[in-house]
Amino acid sequence: MAKPIVDGLENDLQGRARVMRLNVLHSVGTSAARRFGVHAVPTFIVFDGQGRVVEAQIGIPNRAKITSVVRALAH
Repeated sequence: MAKPIVDGLENDLQGRARVMRLNVLHSVGTSAARRFGVHAVPTFIVFDGQGRVVEAQIGIPNRAKITSVVRALAH
C-alpha cells in the first residue's frame, strides 16, 4: 500500500535525495532497523547530510511532509 507513495517520493526527490528501501528480513535491513529503533513496517526516515534523523514516520508516509522536509534541508 505504501509502494506507490514511495515510488512517487523517489520521483519527486530525484537529484535532491536518495530513497532507499531496506528489507527488515535481511541482515542489512535488520541491522538498520535495530540501529534506528524501527518497530513497525513501513517506517520512513529522513536523514540530513550528517546522518542525523530529521523526520521519521511510521505507517503510510506523508508524501507532502517528506518532500517539504527534504526541500528545507537543501537550503
